[in-house]
Amino acid sequence: MAIHQHLLDLVELCVRKEIRQAVISPGSRSAPLTLALARHPQVTTRVVADERSAGFIALGIAQQIRKPVVVVCTSGSAVYNLAPAVAEAYFQEIPLLVLTADRPKEWTHQLDGQTIYQTEIFGKHVKQSFEWPADFVHPDARWFAERIANEAVDLARTEPRGPVHINLPLREPLYPSADETFAFGPVRVIEQLPAMPALPPETWHRLQDDWDSAERKLIAIGQGPHDPALLAVLKKMSEEWRTPIVGDVISNLPRNGEFITQLDVFLNLSDEQIREDLRPDLLITCGQSFISKQFKLFLRSHPPRQHWQVQPHTRLADPFQSLTRLIPHDPTAFFEKLFSDVDYQRFVSNDDEADSDDGYQQTWQTLDRQATRMVSQFLRDETVFHEWAVVQRLLDQLPTDSQLHVANSMPVRYVNLSGLDENQLVEVFANRGTSGIDGCLSTAVGAALTTSKTVTALIGDVAFFYDRNALWNNLVPKNLRVIVLNNHGGNIFRIIDGPSRQPELDAYFETSQPLSAENTAKDAGMVYQKVTSYAELKAVLPDFFAPGERPRLLEIETDRRTNAEEFDRYKRLVKELNP
Repeated sequence: MAIHQHLLDLVELCVRKEIRQAVISPGSRSAPLTLALARHPQVTTRVVADERSAGFIALGIAQQIRKPVVVVCTSGSAVYNLAPAVAEAYFQEIPLLVLTADRPKEWTHQLDGQTIYQTEIFGKHVKQSFEWPADFVHPDARWFAERIANEAVDLARTEPRGPVHINLPLREPLYPSADETFAFGPVRVIEQLPAMPALPPETWHRLQDDWDSAERKLIAIGQGPHDPALLAVLKKMSEEWRTPIVGDVISNLPRNGEFITQLDVFLNLSDEQIREDLRPDLLITCGQSFISKQFKLFLRSHPPRQHWQVQPHTRLADPFQSLTRLIPHDPTAFFEKLFSDVDYQRFVSNDDEADSDDGYQQTWQTLDRQATRMVSQFLRDETVFHEWAVVQRLLDQLPTDSQLHVANSMPVRYVNLSGLDENQLVEVFANRGTSGIDGCLSTAVGAALTTSKTVTALIGDVAFFYDRNALWNNLVPKNLRVIVLNNHGGNIFRIIDGPSRQPELDAYFETSQPLSAENTAKDAGMVYQKVTSYAELKAVLPDFFAPGERPRLLEIETDRRTNAEEFDRYKRLVKELNP
């Protein structure tokens, strides 16, 4: 029997519960767990030395497969380096099983190396934290370990999904002898049956009555993965019922002539009558966060009479300060049933014309189309080389049926202001759980390791250099395309009002830097290219996005003052926008 048979049982349990992906950071205290994962024939392991990057790579994998991914690290400060990824996974509801090796508790604060207080180290940023037994002399210890292992795995997969932590104090010897064999199982699997929230018939009747009684209905979709079934029913509601459907680019709501995606442009309008005309009687939301600050401010100042949030769990969030009803239900199933029931009722009553106010949707769509034209005209101009215009040209050339991972700060805002057409079939991801710049590149690497599609990471220079250890491993896949917008500083601080007015802007906010991504790309074995003009950009993009045997990095150098001036010019044009 292996010296740490309980760890072999833990790994076998994970496999039995369909958790078969692991990201491991090397360490000695974690060696028994590392070997258990590495020697299991059904586990795919990846080794990433930097724990912070490892956590985000695991998040990127879990984001794709929509199942928990194991993250392993050794004891001590290594554990703390997982915290940014754990927090992002918690707020983005991404399932991770975080396994941290530890020294037995009696060695804490005894001048022993790599020993810190690891129990519940992630605080409220995990769904739950468990402590593994240090000793297995009594049979109850194995029973206890099996029980918490089953509970932890199931908890990570239960809505709302998220990270779960098991801290494992391990005694020496940590390494097996040469003649020791590993035997996985048998292990006790406690089956947790799936359950979906269901609404009783009388509740559905009440919801249908409230829907019918509301004249101006608005459906807003927050961040979420591409869901063809959801998009299909929303499109029918827009076309047949004339219900406006709005969302950000991270909601994966494409630009198709029906959906409304230019919220941040036209909601900047100061005309109070227009804003009042846009106020809904009934707002239905689903998904996670919204990028558009203007949309949030609009709904806070012009609240609907009713606001329903549809989600598969009961954790309450009220970002628009108007919530009146939390509906615990799968959003796609909810909208499909709502459409079917209301449509059938109208058929029975021969009332096919009972729809939302056509003029209400028309107001939203007219403003959206006008904003789209204005943005398109603004970005078409090539007299000035600036970031946002560059981003538009990049979006136009993205490969069909590919993925776009957008870093936080200005890149995600540029992409949201531009949008993507439905026929491009590009799925958008962004770390908007905490909206930090740490880990954006690592998440894209994790995704690229999991899909055969082209994965494009669009990232600013500060976020890139902050997370360049995402490329410090032997994993960087050939389908990864990295685009670095290098303006040599944190350009967002020059664009937003507060810091841009401060005399300390250059030194304390933008934090200017002279670096290039070239050496990082070459160290990672990536094909490197650099452009500084529209002509150079047009020349390299076809080859850049073409399939190849090596990953590629494109560095686009712009002037941050020019970027800020052009964005300011855009804002002046918005003020001139009239319905």
